[in-house]
Amino acid sequence: MSEDSPLVFPCDIPVKVFGRNDAAFRETVRAIMRTHFADLADEQIAERTSRADSYLSLTIVVRAESRAQIDAAYRELTAHDDVMMVL
Repeated sequence: MSEDSPLVFPCDIPVKVFGRNDAAFRETVRAIMRTHFADLADEQIAERTSRADSYLSLTIVVRAESRAQIDAAYRELTAHDDVMMVL
């Protein structure tokens, strides 16, 4: 176990990404996540819309090999204008 992370790698970890409910947001998030997790399959991505269908939450369960890999994906997601929040 790494001293700076309570996680033991490799491990499965859910990443939740919020944005506007449109195709561009979906494709942006998928492209960013596939950059960091090349074997990401569509089955690993769950979608949930807001009540008014204006916003979309994507929950992506990835197999992370290191904390650095997770941090890099988080930084790229949060830097993108289409992404409102990442958990």
